[in-house]
Amino acid sequence: MYIGQLFLLSISSGVVTLDELRWIARNQLTFSRCEQATALRLGHLLDTGELSLGCRL
Repeated sequence: MYIGQLFLLSISSGVVTLDELRWIARNQLTFSRCEQATALRLGHLLDTGELSLGCRL
């Protein structure tokens, strides 16, 4: 999985899962600058409540 795919999936569903957050945490040291910005954007969306932490059905 790539951070861009994860971002688009999360935006379309409105949900990010714990497994996806773990994947981001494990791989953040290998992210490019653009990927880091995308991960920060996901975090911001979680903080503002635009994304929910949960599971997809």
